[in-house]
Amino acid sequence: MKLNTNKLKVVIFDWDGTLAQSDRPRVQAINQILQKHNLPCWNDVKRLRDENLSFMDNFPKIFGTNSDIAYREFCKQYLTIIKQGILGYDKAQEVIKLLRRRNVKIAIMTNKDRSLLEAELPQLFPSEYFDRIVCGHEAPRDKPCAEHALYTLNGLIDVDSISPDTVWIIGDSKLDNLCAEAINARPIRINAVIDKQEQCLCQNMVCFKDFATLYKAID
Repeated sequence: MKLNTNKLKVVIFDWDGTLAQSDRPRVQAINQILQKHNLPCWNDVKRLRDENLSFMDNFPKIFGTNSDIAYREFCKQYLTIIKQGILGYDKAQEVIKLLRRRNVKIAIMTNKDRSLLEAELPQLFPSEYFDRIVCGHEAPRDKPCAEHALYTLNGLIDVDSISPDTVWIIGDSKLDNLCAEAINARPIRINAVIDKQEQCLCQNMVCFKDFATLYKAID
């Protein structure tokens, strides 16, 4: 499938699992904090999550009344781990450069804490690649709610001009796709395999296994 960019104005990228391979350091850090609080490992406790909430907002479900302390401990440990480096995804920079050459505005929209994102971003991309960056708890509500996307798009496009042709939201999770659907943007799933039932949740969803295939699809 080809993606026509003639009317495209803005592309919003998710961060974790989309532009940054952050799963390994996140699991490493959370396991250390779980052990500190005498809790089972992440593979055992992650079933307690609400999948419609961010990683950060699931801490009360896992740590209870100690959630604030545990989250601060997690952030400190995570920042220590990523000092050793964090990986991106092949061809991600080339996709962003291609879109910018076509005068498309580029944004990041993530549920992640800004302090963590700002520690990772310089390792992978020049900050000037992005016209706007919005992190967790900065909009009235986070993904998958429409407010997060509308807040991110503020100043980049008029609300009345949002359509699947003018705005793409690219991410690796259902939260990203549902957020796109909520504002009538085009949901694009990348770096993840989904089943047909989930794909049907979003009318205009397009899926790519990686950035190389996405790059080839951009017309």
